[in-house]
Amino acid sequence: MRASPGLSSTIGLVLFDCDGVLVDSERLAVQVEVAVLGSLGWEISPEEVVERFLGVSDADYLAQIEEHLGITLPEGWLEEMEPRYRHAFERELTVVPGILSALERIEEAGIMTAVASSGSPAKLRFTLSHTGLFERFEGRVFSAVEVTRGKPAPDLFLHAAAALGVDPARTAVVEDSPAGIEAALAAGMRTVAYAGGGLVPPERLSRPGVTVITDMSHLPDELLGSTAR
Repeated sequence: MRASPGLSSTIGLVLFDCDGVLVDSERLAVQVEVAVLGSLGWEISPEEVVERFLGVSDADYLAQIEEHLGITLPEGWLEEMEPRYRHAFERELTVVPGILSALERIEEAGIMTAVASSGSPAKLRFTLSHTGLFERFEGRVFSAVEVTRGKPAPDLFLHAAAALGVDPARTAVVEDSPAGIEAALAAGMRTVAYAGGGLVPPERLSRPGVTVITDMSHLPDELLGSTAR
């Protein structure tokens, strides 16, 4: 499914979201969040968790919980929840199907890759290390805690591109959430939406100027401009 022409080989940098794009963690995280929010008194469905929280920063996640429940969460509450995520990830976390071969083809073409995620640095290090990806991206992993505004603001993507010395116009973003896609478009970057995880239907990710894929093995062709026009 394509909403725009294939991306050209003038790209110098590809920024990957982490959860749901590199590692298949979103479905596991949703299960944990349903349980965690239920323990706080918010009976929420998996579908609403996806709708409200997929792709948002930790700060925005906490703010929404406090506003909805009318409470103030204690400092460090999110860190106290980390073991529940880690337990689920340790048992079941894997890479997104097709991502390893896609990364190899992109890197062989001389295009830099990096991670730009709403997750905390500790969570990113854990999930990337657990799936064998951390060394591949070491020194090029950017978290929303490094900027004032998280997705859907463009700040994180612009920060990552600037840190790596690549013009936003020569940067592509691979995302799986509406918030991430809005952030990439606002940053003026070429945007590929991955809808293969099954949590967000392709039509929810489609925007003018956005290429939607459901198979990660198709990503290099889109980025390298080798698909049929």
